[in-house]
Amino acid sequence: MRTAQVEGAARRAANSQTLDRLARLGLACRGVLYGLIGFLALQIAFDGGSGGKEADKTGAVEMVAEQPFGTVLLWLMVVGFIALTLWQLSEAIIGRGEVKKRVEAGAHTAAYALVVATLLSLLLRGDAGSSTDESSKDLTAKVMDLPGGQILVGLLGLGLVALGAYWIHKGWKKRFLEDLRTGEMPPKARQLAEKLGMAGYLARGVIAAAAGVFVIQAAITYDPDKAKGVDSTLRALADTPIGPWLLGVVAIGLLLFAVYCFFQARWHRL
Repeated sequence: MRTAQVEGAARRAANSQTLDRLARLGLACRGVLYGLIGFLALQIAFDGGSGGKEADKTGAVEMVAEQPFGTVLLWLMVVGFIALTLWQLSEAIIGRGEVKKRVEAGAHTAAYALVVATLLSLLLRGDAGSSTDESSKDLTAKVMDLPGGQILVGLLGLGLVALGAYWIHKGWKKRFLEDLRTGEMPPKARQLAEKLGMAGYLARGVIAAAAGVFVIQAAITYDPDKAKGVDSTLRALADTPIGPWLLGVVAIGLLLFAVYCFFQARWHRL
């Protein structure tokens, strides 16, 4: 009975017109974050740095804070990402009849909640919090201290590699179009969204898979310092034989995904 009541409340929340509009605002805010991360990554690729900022959500939030009316923009982003968190939480509870959809929504809930925590940390304490690199190392060290922790860290790394492969597959096969109301889109807008989403998901997949490899390396060597967050993973791409050009391509992919997020904000199935 209680489960049915929870699902009923979640369904009513998911069907709320106000939440719909706020979630679309959140998707636009997501585009802003990815755009800034892509911009910072592009600076790392071709300028040898990013102005002292890290190419992750923390660095992106700091960049927003430095802009005119930055505080107002950050509070607007808090509202948007809270709406995204609630929307994905409702999807995780009621789902669309598929376990995979619920699991994916649950992962998105955690990711959006983390962004909200980062934003509130900066707004309420004047501190953007730790970077994803510091967080990944701290989490890896804590998990390694658990019984069988080395195996758990290895599984976490495999999970990230699998997530990266999933995003690459989703981008290559254009499965992301299933989340859009393509029937309502003008032909040119649909074609553009298809290209933007494909490039964006491929770029995200490369980053996730690379981060997973570093986590697996940390598990094998039993060294939490080998784990890397988004920023260090992007910097590591610049150290490959292809050099900064690989990171530049990934950065452009992130910028294109940022634009795709605005298409999501307009035509996503909520």
